[in-house]
Amino acid sequence: MDVDIKTLDNGSAGQASLSDEIFGIAPRRDIMARVVQWQLSKRRAGTHKVKGMGEVSGTTRKPYKQKGTGNARQGSLRAPQFRTGGAVHGPVVRSHEYDLPKKVRRLGLISALSQKLADGKLVVLDEAVGTAKTGELAAKLRVLGWSSALIVDGTVDESFLRAARNLPKIDVLPSVGANVYDILNHDVLAITRAGVEGLQKRLGERVA
Repeated sequence: MDVDIKTLDNGSAGQASLSDEIFGIAPRRDIMARVVQWQLSKRRAGTHKVKGMGEVSGTTRKPYKQKGTGNARQGSLRAPQFRTGGAVHGPVVRSHEYDLPKKVRRLGLISALSQKLADGKLVVLDEAVGTAKTGELAAKLRVLGWSSALIVDGTVDESFLRAARNLPKIDVLPSVGANVYDILNHDVLAITRAGVEGLQKRLGERVA
């Protein structure tokens, strides 16, 4: 399919051809949800931790004899029923990451791209260069009407990245870093010519 190409100055720069297999499928919401959950699980630090019975400080001596005191039998003051005792089955440091098939990840990204195009929120940019000042870029984005946008380029220009760094809800990624969560987390998805080529090359290789 052919779509119009815009410039950052809100001008026209011809048309670009998008692959129907990548930008024109019926979006799978269930697959996108699986991929987003997988991404967020990978980002979790997993540093939550409590001390167990063998880690809290305290004596290991039996607090009093087994029989004859009228009290319940106790073997250690580190037991969880005591105020200074250890926790039972508490959280430990671990990774929340898990594997997700490559086919599912690919289908999730294609579904996210197709969803943005179907919603009319996908824009093809001529290029994302030539703007080194944050104020200048902010003014151009206001003219375009973009308050929340993800800009995907083949190779990110460093000066453009610095200009966009301090703008809220404006992010810039290379085509190899495009992902389902960031695409769905922004209102507008803007892809440059080079970004389109990079995505079509990246996703055009089918998984056997």
